[in-house]
Amino acid sequence: MKFFSCIFLLLSLFVSIVIAIVLFRQFLYTAVFVFGDTVIDTGNNNWFHTLQHGKNFEGGKPNGRFCDGKVPSDLFVEELEIKELLPPYLDPRLQAKDLITGVCFASAASGYDPQTNAFLGDFPNRFLELFEEYIGKLKAIVGEFRGLDILSNSLFIVITGHIDIQFNPASSLNPSYNELLVNFASTFLQGLYELGARKIGVFGVGPIGCLPFYRNTQGGIQRKCVDSLNHKAYSFNSKLSTEINSLINTFPDAKMVYIDFYNFILDLINNPTKYGYKIAENGCCALARNLDLLDYCPIACSNDYDYVFWDGFHLTEKGYRLLVIVVTFI
Repeated sequence: MKFFSCIFLLLSLFVSIVIAIVLFRQFLYTAVFVFGDTVIDTGNNNWFHTLQHGKNFEGGKPNGRFCDGKVPSDLFVEELEIKELLPPYLDPRLQAKDLITGVCFASAASGYDPQTNAFLGDFPNRFLELFEEYIGKLKAIVGEFRGLDILSNSLFIVITGHIDIQFNPASSLNPSYNELLVNFASTFLQGLYELGARKIGVFGVGPIGCLPFYRNTQGGIQRKCVDSLNHKAYSFNSKLSTEINSLINTFPDAKMVYIDFYNFILDLINNPTKYGYKIAENGCCALARNLDLLDYCPIACSNDYDYVFWDGFHLTEKGYRLLVIVVTFI
């Protein structure tokens, strides 16, 4: 039974990747827009607070990315040959050329549930409001017709839900929270569609229980993955995938796909040497072996390319680059 379960998971991952390839490679994209949390934030949090990492990013200066270098947002536009980096929308230095080819709306602590941000006291989830504001700016630059054309031929990426499951109290208190979270996700995706998005890639959440922070704080002496957190993540992904299939039927003129984030990261963790890593249970950015931090990096290891994780919650650029290559170019 366990063997067949593994085969099913591998087939599910393969099908997800194949569908994603169709989304990414069938079209010549004019711009990329991303919405989500710390996984793809390129610095919107800079305009509120946080000192972030950047060991391998443009001289090693903090830049608002929760990583040692580039995050998936940057890697998508790089691999699609649109531009080198995806700038944060809230950067006051943005120029017209930046807006035309896409921006990042993601920010730390953002989730599908608007209340998640309220609990954490961070940048509020105003994705649709900011995107609508952006559209007004875009049309002022290129005109109504070209603005609509850019939007319909752009790639939209959504990676969020991690913060909801980890930090929103309702995730532990409400047995039906995953259903509620999927409803929030569905409402958001429909909102993107109504504002002109037609090609949308939606990532599921990763195996949260296998993040170094939880392995080192809740995984016991052997620092095992926390099954209860992984179950929440897996359950949410299953419901999200089903909802996206329903939205596809509702909006036949849209190309919307669910992308399996969970099993890809789980494979990195379980088989690190296959991908050139040595360490998967700890992050590079940690004060000590069992102390992996979230948003501050006073001490980083010297050999970060040996690590799957940069800190207690986020992959290194190397891991993100593997993800983007797998999704876009196999």
